[in-house]
Amino acid sequence: MNRLSLARRTQIINCLVEGNSIRSTERMTDTHRDTVMRLMVEAGEGSKALMDAEMRNLPCRRVQVDEIWGFVAKKQRWVKEGDDKAAVGDQWTFVALDPDTKLVPSFRVGKRDLGTATAFMCDLSERLANRVQLSSDALRAYVSATEEAFGADVDYGQAVKFYEADPIGPGRYSPPRVVRQEKETITGRPDEAHISTSLIERQNLTMRMSIRRFTRLTNAFSKKVENHRAAVALHIAHYNFVRTHQTIRCAPAMAAGVSRHLWSMEELVDRVTA
Repeated sequence: MNRLSLARRTQIINCLVEGNSIRSTERMTDTHRDTVMRLMVEAGEGSKALMDAEMRNLPCRRVQVDEIWGFVAKKQRWVKEGDDKAAVGDQWTFVALDPDTKLVPSFRVGKRDLGTATAFMCDLSERLANRVQLSSDALRAYVSATEEAFGADVDYGQAVKFYEADPIGPGRYSPPRVVRQEKETITGRPDEAHISTSLIERQNLTMRMSIRRFTRLTNAFSKKVENHRAAVALHIAHYNFVRTHQTIRCAPAMAAGVSRHLWSMEELVDRVTA
């Protein structure tokens, strides 16, 4: 991997962030899958370091948060007593989104529990320059996590959705239809018109389309939690700095004032790999 040129590394990473699997990237770039995997992990770790350095003192005014499901090695129902439960089974990616600039300022991969939610919220709060309006769904852990991270210095509301009964028959894989939504103030004085999780839920779709191991109903899943985290970090770095968002017509990092220019793939790969 260390002998690969920048152009070759860029070609491989570009395949991965466009939603290709490790083996399809192997075939397209004529690079052994072990090399592809090692490069992805290296780029993912570099992307996390890049995000930690650049995503500071952010001028966000509103933030939506949500969590997206995935799994590592096996689905939760197949986890056995002797397995390392932190490293296999369900893995949830907590993601924050600024609906104005489309920036993803923070994320956290872990279990869907209070510990992960609190670590995620604390990380988010440390990156913000001012008081924000925060929106989430009705996951109970968010309330305690937000209080721990922000105290009273936040305007926080929840968008609580109610769904129809699970579909059956041919539509069993379709998501249930939302029959109504209620908005609830948790802390501060949030503007009810902006209590929403619609855009972060759309961001979840972007992740499923762009990260191969998040694709449902396939055998494309992570075998190691380290690989899972690396793939998420790489995707978010690419999304923030390289990918032009159709709504704002620039990269989210540019809209948020984090970067003054649109990064090329070569620039990103050069920053996050040796």
